Amino acid sequence: MARHCSRTGCTENATVTLTFQYASSLVWLDQLSGSREPHAYDLCDRHASRITPPTGWRLEDRRRPLTALTYGRLAG
Repeated sequence: MARHCSRTGCTENATVTLTFQYASSLVWLDQLSGSREPHAYDLCDRHASRITPPTGWRLEDRRRPLTALTYGRLAG
């Protein structure tokens, strides 16, 4: 079953997991975790793209970039 975004009132499916560490003033965006974590937030694409960390904090987007694989002739 798909998980919904943690933002109040949002009914979109979650695609990203947000975690943070106070001691390092660091926020991470990762691929959606396999299960709901009690100290993390599941966000939809729209809310994940709008995240801004608190002043003095750093945001690291650790999601893997999508790679398109194509088969066929090589250019040249």
